[in-house]
Amino acid sequence: MSSTNSIHSQKDDEELKRFEMELEFVQCLANPWYLNHLGQQQYFKDEAFIRYLEYLQYWKKPEYARFVIYPHALHFLDLLQYPQFREHITTSENTQEIHRVQYYHWMYLRNPPKASKPQQLQGASPSAPPSLPETTVTVNNP
Repeated sequence: MSSTNSIHSQKDDEELKRFEMELEFVQCLANPWYLNHLGQQQYFKDEAFIRYLEYLQYWKKPEYARFVIYPHALHFLDLLQYPQFREHITTSENTQEIHRVQYYHWMYLRNPPKASKPQQLQGASPSAPPSLPETTVTVNNP
């Protein structure tokens, strides 16, 4: 009886460890410089790694996504399914641009500036957040 409990406990521990490791890896994908590093180290040319990225798509399901702290990780996980993006992120210039856009998103779209004086709040009408520089990442389809 105790050996059965021990086997179940061991299996549960292994599943928890796998869950934590995959969650940590998925969250690392929110960092464009980490993606650049993976590209520089040729991981994006490894078919097994590409299949692993495809497998990780299950993290987008609500029951798993609720554990992800950095939503950009799921967006980048989607983009990593495309060879054009994997190639794009391997250059420092492109990575810097993606990081800049991500930074401005966090700065202005996630937390729009608030009015500092009470009279500004009373007479303020709803307005759009400050406009960001026009930037797009284009991926050429074959």
